[in-house]
Amino acid sequence: MGNYDFQATEAKWQQYWKEKRSFAIDPNSSKPKYYVLDMFPYPSGAGLHVGHPLGYIATDIVARYKKLAGFNVLHPMGFDAFGLPAEQYAIETGQHPSVTTEANVRTYQEQLGRIGLGYDPDTTDMRTCDPAYYKWTQWIFLQIFESWYNRATDKAEPIATLFAHFEAQGTEGLLAQHDFDGSFTAAEWKAFSAKEQHRISLHFRIAYIAYTEVNWCPALGTVLANDEVINGVSERGGHPVVRKPMRQWAFRMRAYADRLLAGLDRLQWSDSIKEQQRNWIGRSEGANFFFQLDGHSERIEVFSTRPDTIFGATFMVLAPEHPLLEQIVSSDRKDDVLEYTTWSKNRSEVERQQEKKITGKFTGAYVEHPFAQGRKIPVWTADYVLWGYGTGAIMAVPAGDSRDHAFAKHFGLEILPIIEGADVSEEAYESKEGKLINSDFLNGLEVKAAVRRAIEALAAKGIGEGRVNYRLRDPNFSRQRYWGEPFPIVFRDGLPYALPESELPVVLPNVEGYEPGEEGEGPLANLTEWMQLPDISLA
Repeated sequence: MGNYDFQATEAKWQQYWKEKRSFAIDPNSSKPKYYVLDMFPYPSGAGLHVGHPLGYIATDIVARYKKLAGFNVLHPMGFDAFGLPAEQYAIETGQHPSVTTEANVRTYQEQLGRIGLGYDPDTTDMRTCDPAYYKWTQWIFLQIFESWYNRATDKAEPIATLFAHFEAQGTEGLLAQHDFDGSFTAAEWKAFSAKEQHRISLHFRIAYIAYTEVNWCPALGTVLANDEVINGVSERGGHPVVRKPMRQWAFRMRAYADRLLAGLDRLQWSDSIKEQQRNWIGRSEGANFFFQLDGHSERIEVFSTRPDTIFGATFMVLAPEHPLLEQIVSSDRKDDVLEYTTWSKNRSEVERQQEKKITGKFTGAYVEHPFAQGRKIPVWTADYVLWGYGTGAIMAVPAGDSRDHAFAKHFGLEILPIIEGADVSEEAYESKEGKLINSDFLNGLEVKAAVRRAIEALAAKGIGEGRVNYRLRDPNFSRQRYWGEPFPIVFRDGLPYALPESELPVVLPNVEGYEPGEEGEGPLANLTEWMQLPDISLA
């Protein structure tokens, strides 16, 4: 057998596929449809790497098999062309991001073509920085902004149905995912100005503005995800990263937590993957309740899945980001606590959760035990408590929690047994079985019965209630940088309003200077002429 000229063979058949449009989708075909979607590559200056074809060849095999099996297969390829790497590369080379992105896309297309993958030819030029594309991402954002989550129907509904409820009943009987603190009658709602009604609605819309602690990198001028921060510096460039509160767009994703959990049962995924997803959503039942600070008017709110262990709480821990810390820390400990919290807040949550070294500081403050009269509980701060989960504060029960136990052993704090027969001298007893001891009115009760009794007692005292909590968080979205689609929102009198769909797409302006501001303000904020939209009617 002679030498196999694979280059000639590959060129021949690639030309044939191109001429015959072998992989084009026929929208009018009666064949059963099959959709194969790859994760679009980011067109960096380095070109394709081995990880790209590793995944693309696998999906290509599936697409070809389904095509041969008689399916009408749509297998598209596009480019995730907006974002930080392209902009940073453009800044470093002194070019506009659109120029470098276009050149990189062409390189990727040439390289993908050499591999001979079976993509629909009408989709291979798709890119997220094309206004014809991001018109629809802006449209999607508008649908989310103009919706609220109705717990009665367990789905998102148009904001008009929320206004209709307010018109008829005010807040009475409303089941919604929101952050509105207050209530009003139908008559009061009707008496509100249009501006006030809109302001109230912002607390219910699925897309909302929040001030949250983020990983801010001054050198890159952008917010970074937790996995983009390593040992306090950015993964890209090794620049210092600090934690700071910034205004962000967020989605009320936690409203969907139970639907996400239920949906896992219908997915044909492996049990291990589905279990990871359940842990990520992290549904837990327990109680929210308050501890009164000794000598202060403020209270500390905690969530616990084991309110029955309340008599075993021998100290409390606040996250370093907790807003009450500055108010309650004693003057003689202020400098020490401030130094610790500054260090802790600038570490990523991944680092803090994986840290084996035990650290923390006593604030000098105490809370009053809600049931044990005269008993004072010391308040500490430690980075194993996260501000973004629960209330950012815990009642520490070292007899029943391994991390609390390790913390108590390290700092010489009391470990009070609360389960009959459990030896907690060396490790915590985390089982939810057994009878309670050292627990006043809960003594002798089995754990499950004690949980119910504790919640009843907290409610009767007016300091707590049963609650379902989730580890799942509302995702944040920001636009500190230039190279990304603008939000289809205009601010009037400090309030965000949705632009009419007729105004889409809101096209990214072509500017010469697109470096970020030092405090996180995006370069678009400085384009006053572009920011002045025509006098359009806003809902």
